Amino acid sequence: MLGDPTMDLAMSVGPFAELGVLLLACALLGAVCVALKQPVLITYLVAGLALGPSGLDWVRAHSQIELLAELGVTVLLFIVGLKLDLRQVRHIGPVALATGLGQLGFTITIGFALTLAFGKGWIEALYIAIALTFSSTVIIVKLLSDKRELDTLHGRIAIGFLIVQDLAVVLAMTVVGALDAGGPDAAASVVLGGMLLRLGAAGVATFLAMRFLLPWLVPWMARSRELLLLFSLAWGVALAALGDWLGFSKEAGAFLAGFSLASMPYRDAVGTRLTGIRDFLLLFFFIDLGTRLDLATLGDELAPAITLSAFVLIGNPLIVMGIMGFMGYRKRTGFLAGLTVAQISEFSIVFIGMGISLGHVTVTTLGLTTLVGLVTIVLSTYLILYAHGLYRWLSPWLGIFERTHPFREAEVEESDAPTSQAPEVLVFGLGRYGSRLLRGLQAGGVDVLGVDFDPNQVRRMCAEGLPVRFGDVEDSDFIHALPLQRAKSVVLAVGPGTDVSGLVAALRGDGFTGKVTLIDRGTFTNTKHAIQGVDAVFEPFEDAADHAVTRLLSRLRPGTA
Repeated sequence: MLGDPTMDLAMSVGPFAELGVLLLACALLGAVCVALKQPVLITYLVAGLALGPSGLDWVRAHSQIELLAELGVTVLLFIVGLKLDLRQVRHIGPVALATGLGQLGFTITIGFALTLAFGKGWIEALYIAIALTFSSTVIIVKLLSDKRELDTLHGRIAIGFLIVQDLAVVLAMTVVGALDAGGPDAAASVVLGGMLLRLGAAGVATFLAMRFLLPWLVPWMARSRELLLLFSLAWGVALAALGDWLGFSKEAGAFLAGFSLASMPYRDAVGTRLTGIRDFLLLFFFIDLGTRLDLATLGDELAPAITLSAFVLIGNPLIVMGIMGFMGYRKRTGFLAGLTVAQISEFSIVFIGMGISLGHVTVTTLGLTTLVGLVTIVLSTYLILYAHGLYRWLSPWLGIFERTHPFREAEVEESDAPTSQAPEVLVFGLGRYGSRLLRGLQAGGVDVLGVDFDPNQVRRMCAEGLPVRFGDVEDSDFIHALPLQRAKSVVLAVGPGTDVSGLVAALRGDGFTGKVTLIDRGTFTNTKHAIQGVDAVFEPFEDAADHAVTRLLSRLRPGTA
């Protein structure tokens, strides 16, 4: 009897050749996605589906792929922790905790009711409702990183409540495991107490390492760039493994490892050098996720899957927006942060798998969760990538999610910062380029005013005595209130996704006749021709190269430059 030829082919090659085939398939599919202007992340999921049990079923190197995927997640969360310092934690901690816990509570309650309405038993409904609360930290962080929005206000808040969710995932899985081992009493008291004790011990250990160990160890390692990179990877992987051993996940351990180095001057160098490693290893995470989505288990769950997917895609963001609006954040911040919970996590599928192994739920439940995961992960990817355009479209109907006085962000507008009342130059966007431009103009004796939407950045620059103002450049009321009477020039150093054309139109509509200069870092396509009202475009990389050529010529060929 002849065997299945595809099965024979898959069995005949080793793990190394199999990984080579996976990489080649991802590269070819990625080229197609880029040509069609689709997210490359979707490519990796499709490759995993096509070569996994739902497709050709060629993947046999599960353990190797899973190990590489875990390393990718470790590096990703390590870099996230590396970007978060103690000052940011103080500002975003309360809203992250409130939003994370509030979203968990509302989603479980509503998801439980919806699942019961489809005739499911209460245990099955509870499992599904809990699974709906988990959002994929890995996918969200990857998308925000690709959009360069990890350091924005909504990005930091999103990371905060995603970490809260991750801890809830660990707690839920620990409780389910205890139900099998020690019964409900053990799950209710011993498990929760043990979890809190381990988290406290991890926090104390991290503080002691930041205070006594790392300040002398890291500079010693930094004498060699290769050694610094190796130590950073070793530190991240070691704490991830320790976190897994202590029972609160590799992700939390890796995050703590990065956070412990966040206040050191080497963090930017380490983060930059780890980016390429992160992107390569995360490829295997998405392939592994694709191979776990077994579409053969779907059954007849189409109607409940569509309903629950709609709830996750629409209901979860609305819950986050409501909580953040109540806490005093603007509707734009709430909307952009809320879209990050518009999908369920790979841990949702793992959680349901635990329920099956304990006999609490059936394979049908896994099929339903898998379909919801596939739909929400794909669609939420597009929602996040095109979030700014979607916000501009929906903005008129989102006023219900914003207080009349959004004090959490508006309080920065009322600070005692030295703001210029009638500046000659306005600089919108106070990132690395914009803030340096602001300082340089002020040092040159120019009356200048900076504007940024990130209250933390505004606070920092206020503390330096710089003339800055908090404000949303996509808010027409704010633009109309700007002091333009003496302004001769406006510089737009805003981040990607900002509606530059709307901002320029609003400025010109208010009678501004000065020069408008746009800083284009490769994010505004065909800027010179597409945006009316822009007088000049600065391209930092090209301009820096031209300036370097001029300086070199002046040294090598005096009188020719």
